[in-house]
Amino acid sequence: MKLDNKIIQIGDIYVPVKRRKALNLETVEEIANSLIEIGQQTPILIRRDRERYILVDGLHRLEACKAVGEKTIVALLVQARKY
Repeated sequence: MKLDNKIIQIGDIYVPVKRRKALNLETVEEIANSLIEIGQQTPILIRRDRERYILVDGLHRLEACKAVGEKTIVALLVQARKY
């Protein structure tokens, strides 16, 4: 199965409250500096939920992109797990 990276509007991504609580501003700053120097190297993971995307992994990368003024981010669309 081939997985394709997509360019997603940052404003279309919802971050669950649980994920937001894990935010470390020092990590965001380090990643933001790296983004400025070399760009985004690893896509965030998102899943589709009707009209929006839900963040699965990559909170610090997402926040770093916001911090440097990016309007879009490279993401990989994954399927929600079914238990």
